Amino acid sequence: MAVYVYSIALKDHPMRLDGLSGVGDPPAALRTVNAAGLCAIISDTPENLRARRRDVLAHQEVQEQLMADGTVLPLRFGMTAEDEDAVRTTLEARAAEYEERLRTLAGTTEYNLKCSWEEESLLRRILLESDEARGLNTAIRGGSGTPQMSLALGELVAQEVEVRQEALAKGIVEALHPYVCDESFSAPAGQDFLSVSFLVPADKEEMFQATGISLANQLGDDCEVRLRGPLPPYSFV
Repeated sequence: MAVYVYSIALKDHPMRLDGLSGVGDPPAALRTVNAAGLCAIISDTPENLRARRRDVLAHQEVQEQLMADGTVLPLRFGMTAEDEDAVRTTLEARAAEYEERLRTLAGTTEYNLKCSWEEESLLRRILLESDEARGLNTAIRGGSGTPQMSLALGELVAQEVEVRQEALAKGIVEALHPYVCDESFSAPAGQDFLSVSFLVPADKEEMFQATGISLANQLGDDCEVRLRGPLPPYSFV
Protein backbone atom coordinates (compact mmCIF):
# COMPACT_ATOMS: atom_id res chain seq x y z
CA MET A 1 0.00 0.00 0.00
CA ALA A 2 1.26 3.48 -0.85
CA VAL A 3 2.60 5.47 2.10
CA TYR A 4 2.93 9.20 2.73
CA VAL A 5 6.37 10.29 3.97
CA TYR A 6 6.71 13.29 6.29
CA SER A 7 10.30 13.38 7.52
CA ILE A 8 13.54 11.46 7.93
CA ALA A 9 15.59 11.53 11.12
CA LEU A 10 18.27 9.59 12.93
CA LYS A 11 16.97 6.56 14.83
CA ASP A 12 17.77 8.20 18.21
CA HIS A 13 15.30 11.06 17.56
CA PRO A 14 12.64 11.05 20.34
CA MET A 15 9.81 10.63 17.80
CA ARG A 16 7.08 11.96 20.09
CA LEU A 17 4.07 11.27 17.88
CA ASP A 18 1.42 11.15 20.61
CA GLY A 19 -1.39 13.57 19.88
CA LEU A 20 -0.35 13.98 16.25
CA SER A 21 -2.25 12.70 13.25
CA GLY A 22 -1.44 12.57 9.59
CA VAL A 23 -3.07 13.70 6.37
CA GLY A 24 -6.42 12.41 5.18
CA ASP A 25 -10.05 12.40 6.31
CA PRO A 26 -10.24 10.70 8.71
CA PRO A 27 -6.64 11.55 9.67
CA ALA A 28 -4.17 8.72 9.13
CA ALA A 29 -2.22 7.26 12.05
CA LEU A 30 1.51 7.99 12.07
CA ARG A 31 4.14 5.27 12.27
CA THR A 32 7.84 4.84 11.56
CA VAL A 33 10.09 2.79 9.28
CA ASN A 34 13.65 2.12 10.45
CA ALA A 35 16.71 1.19 8.43
CA ALA A 36 20.45 1.91 8.37
CA GLY A 37 20.35 4.02 11.54
CA LEU A 38 17.61 6.23 10.12
CA CYS A 39 13.90 6.57 10.73
CA ALA A 40 11.18 7.76 8.35
CA ILE A 41 7.85 9.04 9.67
CA ILE A 42 5.01 7.82 7.49
CA SER A 43 1.28 7.15 7.32
CA ASP A 44 -1.03 5.51 4.82
CA THR A 45 -1.63 7.68 1.76
CA PRO A 46 -5.26 8.84 1.52
CA GLU A 47 -7.16 8.50 -1.72
CA ASN A 48 -7.32 11.60 -3.92
CA LEU A 49 -4.59 13.38 -1.97
CA ARG A 50 -4.65 17.12 -2.67
CA ALA A 51 -3.29 20.18 -0.94
CA ARG A 52 -6.40 20.77 1.16
CA ARG A 53 -5.96 23.18 4.03
CA ARG A 54 -6.51 20.56 6.73
CA ASP A 55 -3.96 18.23 5.15
CA VAL A 56 -1.34 20.94 4.68
CA LEU A 57 -1.79 21.98 8.31
CA ALA A 58 -1.52 18.37 9.48
CA HIS A 59 1.69 17.95 7.48
CA GLN A 60 3.09 21.14 8.96
CA GLU A 61 2.16 20.21 12.52
CA VAL A 62 4.02 16.91 12.24
CA GLN A 63 7.11 18.72 10.99
CA GLU A 64 7.01 21.34 13.74
CA GLN A 65 6.63 18.77 16.52
CA LEU A 66 9.47 16.64 15.19
CA MET A 67 11.73 19.68 14.72
CA ALA A 68 11.05 20.80 18.29
CA ASP A 69 12.61 17.55 19.52
CA GLY A 70 15.59 17.29 17.18
CA THR A 71 16.91 17.55 13.65
CA VAL A 72 14.85 16.13 10.79
CA LEU A 73 14.80 16.22 7.02
CA PRO A 74 11.31 17.68 6.42
CA LEU A 75 9.87 16.54 3.11
CA ARG A 76 7.52 18.79 1.21
CA PHE A 77 3.79 18.14 1.15
CA GLY A 78 2.72 15.29 -1.12
CA MET A 79 5.78 13.01 -0.94
CA THR A 80 4.72 9.37 -1.25
CA ALA A 81 6.35 5.97 -1.75
CA GLU A 82 5.06 2.69 -3.15
CA ASP A 83 5.12 0.96 0.23
CA GLU A 84 7.14 0.58 3.43
CA ASP A 85 9.70 -1.63 1.70
CA ALA A 86 10.37 1.13 -0.82
CA VAL A 87 10.99 3.58 2.02
CA ARG A 88 13.28 1.12 3.77
CA THR A 89 15.24 0.49 0.56
CA THR A 90 15.72 4.23 0.00
CA LEU A 91 16.94 4.77 3.56
CA GLU A 92 19.51 2.00 3.14
CA ALA A 93 20.68 3.21 -0.28
CA ARG A 94 21.02 6.88 0.69
CA ALA A 95 21.95 6.59 4.36
CA ALA A 96 25.28 8.42 4.02
CA GLU A 97 23.66 11.29 2.10
CA TYR A 98 20.82 11.65 4.60
CA GLU A 99 23.18 11.54 7.60
CA GLU A 100 25.37 14.26 6.07
CA ARG A 101 22.36 16.45 5.43
CA LEU A 102 21.07 15.93 8.96
CA ARG A 103 24.43 17.09 10.33
CA THR A 104 24.24 20.19 8.13
CA LEU A 105 20.72 21.06 9.28
CA ALA A 106 21.36 20.50 12.98
CA GLY A 107 20.47 23.62 14.97
CA THR A 108 19.16 25.56 11.97
CA THR A 109 15.88 26.88 10.59
CA GLU A 110 14.84 28.32 7.26
CA TYR A 111 13.77 31.90 6.55
CA ASN A 112 12.30 32.92 3.21
CA LEU A 113 12.72 36.44 1.86
CA LYS A 114 10.80 38.01 -1.02
CA CYS A 115 11.20 41.61 -2.18
CA SER A 116 9.31 43.81 -4.62
CA TRP A 117 9.69 47.44 -5.66
CA GLU A 118 6.63 49.65 -6.18
CA GLU A 119 6.59 50.25 -9.93
CA GLU A 120 5.68 53.94 -10.00
CA SER A 121 8.19 54.75 -7.30
CA LEU A 122 10.96 53.00 -9.22
CA LEU A 123 10.01 54.82 -12.41
CA ARG A 124 10.11 58.17 -10.63
CA ARG A 125 13.54 57.38 -9.28
CA ILE A 126 14.84 56.44 -12.72
CA LEU A 127 13.51 59.67 -14.25
CA LEU A 128 15.03 61.65 -11.40
CA GLU A 129 18.47 60.07 -11.59
CA SER A 130 18.88 59.35 -15.32
CA ASP A 131 19.43 62.43 -17.50
CA GLU A 132 18.82 60.41 -20.66
CA ALA A 133 15.54 58.91 -19.45
CA ARG A 134 14.35 62.28 -18.15
CA GLY A 135 15.15 64.00 -21.45
CA LEU A 136 13.32 61.41 -23.51
CA ASN A 137 10.32 61.53 -21.19
CA THR A 138 10.18 65.33 -21.31
CA ALA A 139 10.27 65.34 -25.11
CA ILE A 140 7.54 62.69 -25.39
CA ARG A 141 5.25 64.36 -22.86
CA GLY A 142 5.84 67.75 -24.53
CA GLY A 143 4.64 66.43 -27.88
CA SER A 144 7.98 66.60 -29.69
CA GLY A 145 8.81 62.93 -29.25
CA THR A 146 8.92 60.32 -32.00
CA PRO A 147 7.93 56.63 -31.98
CA GLN A 148 11.64 55.81 -31.90
CA MET A 149 12.06 57.93 -28.79
CA SER A 150 9.21 56.11 -27.05
CA LEU A 151 10.82 52.78 -27.90
CA ALA A 152 14.19 54.02 -26.69
CA LEU A 153 12.69 55.22 -23.42
CA GLY A 154 10.97 51.89 -22.86
CA GLU A 155 14.20 49.97 -23.45
CA LEU A 156 16.19 52.34 -21.25
CA VAL A 157 13.72 52.08 -18.38
CA ALA A 158 13.66 48.28 -18.63
CA GLN A 159 17.47 48.19 -18.47
CA GLU A 160 17.54 50.58 -15.52
CA VAL A 161 14.94 48.53 -13.65
CA GLU A 162 16.95 45.35 -14.15
CA VAL A 163 20.22 46.95 -13.08
CA ARG A 164 18.74 48.56 -9.98
CA GLN A 165 16.85 45.47 -8.90
CA GLU A 166 19.91 43.26 -9.34
CA ALA A 167 22.04 45.69 -7.34
CA LEU A 168 19.49 45.92 -4.54
CA ALA A 169 19.01 42.15 -4.42
CA LYS A 170 22.77 41.65 -4.17
CA GLY A 171 23.03 44.24 -1.39
CA ILE A 172 20.22 42.65 0.62
CA VAL A 173 21.71 39.16 0.38
CA GLU A 174 25.18 40.44 1.27
CA ALA A 175 23.81 42.23 4.36
CA LEU A 176 22.25 38.99 5.62
CA HIS A 177 25.07 36.68 4.54
CA PRO A 178 27.11 36.92 7.81
CA TYR A 179 24.22 35.35 9.72
CA VAL A 180 23.45 32.36 7.49
CA CYS A 181 25.16 29.10 6.63
CA ASP A 182 23.48 28.51 3.25
CA GLU A 183 21.27 30.19 0.67
CA SER A 184 18.82 28.85 -1.90
CA PHE A 185 17.52 31.11 -4.67
CA SER A 186 14.30 30.59 -6.62
CA ALA A 187 12.80 32.42 -9.58
CA PRO A 188 10.89 35.52 -8.40
CA ALA A 189 7.18 35.59 -9.25
CA GLY A 190 4.87 38.48 -10.02
CA GLN A 191 6.34 41.85 -9.04
CA ASP A 192 9.08 40.32 -6.90
CA PHE A 193 12.69 40.82 -7.91
CA LEU A 194 14.18 38.61 -5.19
CA SER A 195 13.15 35.24 -3.76
CA VAL A 196 15.69 33.52 -1.56
CA SER A 197 15.69 31.12 1.36
CA PHE A 198 18.33 31.26 4.09
CA LEU A 199 19.49 28.50 6.40
CA VAL A 200 20.02 30.26 9.71
CA PRO A 201 21.85 28.75 12.73
CA ALA A 202 20.15 29.22 16.10
CA ASP A 203 22.98 31.29 17.56
CA LYS A 204 22.65 33.88 14.75
CA GLU A 205 18.89 33.92 14.41
CA GLU A 206 18.37 37.03 16.52
CA MET A 207 20.90 39.08 14.54
CA PHE A 208 19.46 37.77 11.27
CA GLN A 209 15.96 38.90 12.24
CA ALA A 210 17.20 42.28 13.46
CA THR A 211 19.12 42.85 10.22
CA GLY A 212 16.05 41.93 8.17
CA ILE A 213 13.94 44.47 10.07
CA SER A 214 16.64 47.11 9.68
CA LEU A 215 16.82 46.52 5.92
CA ALA A 216 13.04 46.86 5.58
CA ASN A 217 13.13 50.15 7.50
CA GLN A 218 16.00 51.51 5.41
CA LEU A 219 14.28 50.66 2.13
CA GLY A 220 11.06 52.35 3.19
CA ASP A 221 7.53 51.91 1.91
CA ASP A 222 8.48 51.87 -1.77
CA CYS A 223 10.23 48.52 -1.42
CA GLU A 224 8.28 45.67 0.18
CA VAL A 225 10.39 43.18 2.16
CA ARG A 226 8.55 40.01 3.22
CA LEU A 227 10.49 37.79 5.60
CA ARG A 228 8.86 34.52 6.72
CA GLY A 229 10.23 32.19 9.35
CA PRO A 230 11.34 30.26 11.17
CA LEU A 231 10.25 27.49 8.79
CA PRO A 232 11.14 23.83 8.30
CA PRO A 233 14.23 23.84 6.06
CA TYR A 234 12.46 22.43 3.00
CA SER A 235 14.70 24.34 0.59
CA PHE A 236 17.82 22.63 1.94
CA VAL A 237 16.68 18.99 1.95
